[in-house]
Amino acid sequence: MVMNTTRSDERICVMHAERADVAAVRAALDDARPVLILGGPTGELAEFCGVGREAALPDTEWFVTLADRDEAARLDTEVPVRGALDLLRVGDAATVAATTSVRFSHTPTIAVREIDGVRLVVVGLHDADVLWSHPTLGRYVDRLLHARHDMRATPYGVAVVGYGPFGGMGYLHGLACTETDGLRLAAAVDTSPDRLAAAQGDFDDLTVYGDVDYVLADDDVEVVIIATPPVLHADLARKCLDAGRHVIVEKPMCLHVADADDLIARAAAADRVLSVHQSRRWDTDYLALQRLVAGGHLGEVFNIETFVGGFDHPCRAWHSEESVSGGAVYDWGSHHIDWICQLYGAAPARVSCVTHTRVWHDTTNVDQLGVHMVWADGREATFRQSDLAGIRRPKFHVQGTEATVEGHYRPLSADRMEPGRGYLRGEHHHAEAPVELEMARYESGYGLVRSTLPPAPHPGWGFHRNLADHLLMGEDLAVRPEQSRDVVAVLEAAHMSGADGGRTVEL
Repeated sequence: MVMNTTRSDERICVMHAERADVAAVRAALDDARPVLILGGPTGELAEFCGVGREAALPDTEWFVTLADRDEAARLDTEVPVRGALDLLRVGDAATVAATTSVRFSHTPTIAVREIDGVRLVVVGLHDADVLWSHPTLGRYVDRLLHARHDMRATPYGVAVVGYGPFGGMGYLHGLACTETDGLRLAAAVDTSPDRLAAAQGDFDDLTVYGDVDYVLADDDVEVVIIATPPVLHADLARKCLDAGRHVIVEKPMCLHVADADDLIARAAAADRVLSVHQSRRWDTDYLALQRLVAGGHLGEVFNIETFVGGFDHPCRAWHSEESVSGGAVYDWGSHHIDWICQLYGAAPARVSCVTHTRVWHDTTNVDQLGVHMVWADGREATFRQSDLAGIRRPKFHVQGTEATVEGHYRPLSADRMEPGRGYLRGEHHHAEAPVELEMARYESGYGLVRSTLPPAPHPGWGFHRNLADHLLMGEDLAVRPEQSRDVVAVLEAAHMSGADGGRTVEL
């Protein structure tokens, strides 16, 4: 029995071992279609596959350890999975791709065989949905099925344009490249000699330049990360794309939709990667919220509200200068509106924004803004940012037809004692700490049932790992430029609306 249940390629044949037969497997392979068999084969099928069922394990949590293969690059090497699982017996014609530890003994649970250049993969799991939805095993099996023999072994050289101060985005990208297999920080660009000297102290074997033209003449640089203030993003991205470089832009991609469309067209024409560092898609509280929404735990989501801010004097750096940043909404709004669009799966149809400038008059940013978005089917969302909020709103307030979830900020400080100085207390930005989510779910005849959900496990350098996976293995970009273009469209519409008394802008 052949099912076209697949993760990324409709030509994959997915078969259950109990119902598959040799003729069907052979026919698929002859047609150059990779075959995935779920569960351990027996009898004639086991002989053909070179893989058979050794033992059946009950439905519970098991730990699967990936083999040391190219397909395991940048994946967690040992991961838990819940489900019924078969242990496998692997003959000489096949190779072990993963094992499962049972009572301190590792036994094969994923095996692969290549027949005339086409892959046959046997996975001990019985449930295709469990496999494909697993963040590690689904990707690993997908890679096993799509054998790539042209994977380059050398990492991609990366340059950061706009290295910035210590602890800023240049340092962050440098750490990520240093700790992500497949990427290498090769160069940094900044107009400040002091910052370039600091960059060389931060990272070994780093070439520094005072102008982007010099880095574009460096053949070691294949990927350029633009980490300058937003007003410079579009022109720098154009220059780098036209020079044949893959380009990553810090959020927001740019300030205007017309520039976003132009950049996307240039990247496509040059066959170069264009993406935006939407780093907060990997925030652990957002990942927990995304899991709730995607899993249907809230029912149909119809209202999303997010907030960031407090009551404090705004920073006096370029973030608060509209001519450099684009305006207040382009700052945290780049993250929050991206979250909202991802949770809904599309950009809104209409945008309006109300702003206030009532207390802080030494910056060009507004003191407070509220962006209201409406989708064609009536769903709505609101993003609020404020420097006038003495009591903070919830970070997340999400309503669905079956449940509501909310997450509140908490103070973030670090107490310490230092010899000669005594007690010291360090305050940190409230938005840097992930929040716990409280969910209230309605049960008919009973009432509201409340539960608390912690943040998801930390995913590490999720954006940079995906970039390496895309460049080296052809996997899908996590942040497609069209998605960031939609975010820019909302930001630009909100900025226009706020400047025009809150009028509604159609997208």
